[in-house]
Amino acid sequence: MQVADLDHEELLEFDPDGGIIRFAGQRALLIDAIAMGLLRKYLVDNFGLTAARAVLTHFGFAHGWRMAEAMRAEFKWASDADWFRAGPRIHCLQGLFRVEAGSDEPMAPQGARLLASYEAEQHLLHFGRAEGCVCWTICGLMSGYLSLVAGYEVFVLEDRCLGAGHAACHLVARSREVWGPDHTEALGFFAHGRLEESLEENLRRITTTLKATESKLRSQRRALTRVTQDEPIAAEGIVAKSPRMQSVVELARRVAKVDATVLITGESGSGKELIARLVHDESPRVGGPFIAVNCGAITETLLESELFGHVRGSFTGATSDRPGLFEAANHGTLLLDEVGEVSPGMQVKLLRVLQEREIRRVGENKSRKVDVRIIAATNRDLSHGVAGGAFRQDLYYRLKVVELHVPSLRERREDLLPLTRLLLAEAARRMDRKVSGLSPAAAELVLRYEWPGNVRELENAMERAVALTRGARVEVDVLPAELRCVVARPASTMAVVRPLEDVEKEYILAALALNGGNRTRTADQLRIGSATLYRKLRAYGAPHEEPAAGA
Repeated sequence: MQVADLDHEELLEFDPDGGIIRFAGQRALLIDAIAMGLLRKYLVDNFGLTAARAVLTHFGFAHGWRMAEAMRAEFKWASDADWFRAGPRIHCLQGLFRVEAGSDEPMAPQGARLLASYEAEQHLLHFGRAEGCVCWTICGLMSGYLSLVAGYEVFVLEDRCLGAGHAACHLVARSREVWGPDHTEALGFFAHGRLEESLEENLRRITTTLKATESKLRSQRRALTRVTQDEPIAAEGIVAKSPRMQSVVELARRVAKVDATVLITGESGSGKELIARLVHDESPRVGGPFIAVNCGAITETLLESELFGHVRGSFTGATSDRPGLFEAANHGTLLLDEVGEVSPGMQVKLLRVLQEREIRRVGENKSRKVDVRIIAATNRDLSHGVAGGAFRQDLYYRLKVVELHVPSLRERREDLLPLTRLLLAEAARRMDRKVSGLSPAAAELVLRYEWPGNVRELENAMERAVALTRGARVEVDVLPAELRCVVARPASTMAVVRPLEDVEKEYILAALALNGGNRTRTADQLRIGSATLYRKLRAYGAPHEEPAAGA
């Protein structure tokens, strides 16, 4: 067989009745290029460029290696050189790219020039022009093919790319030794060690490094959104200026180093999941997955299937075997959020998992070992649940090896303004708005408000403010109504208690000023009659005039 003899008629086999397509003797799939582009976009958006490049490069390497094996088994080649050159030809027939005439050997000194790369086309479609070369799958594909044919590691790197605005993609293939130390970073996206190692093994090897890198990048991105330089921000964007929050962060980092079960308590919206992520990211399990499940949002029957998985036919709708979240989180961390909502029956099953470190899928008799760190979170006082019989005492103590209590925002007021500025800057970045900060009056209202919804409520308020603001600063009028209605709080440390009449007067006049002198609206907000408000204002000596409409 010679390269020129390769064509679709010989390589493609169709079995319409069986639903099978074979290419070069191996079962193949027809996958839409746009779908592959959407997969790339999902990987980049959710895991970052570094992780996306690693996954696509390794996927390509495995594909190329398998194709080389298929070509060796299917055809008898006139020479090894033909087997080498068959690679680019095969990839062209698969629709991946077109090779410029006379430039089809990436191992040649001049390399290979590719035209119409589907990968560069998709990257341009979803992300626009790239800063660097983006044919990651194709580089992996050709590396895998050439490595099997050559019998030693061959790595294809791209130095010019259509996706970066060049006229064509240019690929060069060399051994690791020839590439040398100057290309160590680029070669790090390929396989190391034995060429026969699987994609899964290669991905596991780089996962730890990638996860740590992505965590640092997230932390750096959050830090860049700060509008002041003196705000202490921990990993995952946790603001810890107050002593209470600093203590929580320091304890979380300490417990992260040991594989203990952690119970995180605190009000809804206070940031319990961020603390859980901090524990994961600072732990030896950072290379594994972090999976969070809201136990209160799922019924008991579905929760069991969600956590432990199920086998086909175990219940109506179970059409195939499905692993649960415990298996998905293997070698990583599983956050059981709102664990206080779990039913007594599920509490027994969770206790067994914590004791035995094994799970059993719904409808299955055998047990499966799992290596998962459990972090539980709740806004309830579980000790009261234990006393009332609603929560198992043995499970409570299994979960509460170490307890981290996240204080509410009203308990950490030193963090309010730094956190507000951080959330404001992040909202402005997401919406592409030039909002630099808060006006003094708006900042004062933020400090006065009690924030019953904690960080979640503050985040929503800042997002609303960025969406509605007309200038570079957030003013009072774009803050939520509940903030605009607050007035000064009496200081808890004051030595003299003021008369209630004076406090009422100050409150009413402040509310009137907040409404621009509009007495009707002020009376409505204070939930008193207009006549009562007018009478009080006369007693205070306030002006009698009601502002004109539109004033």
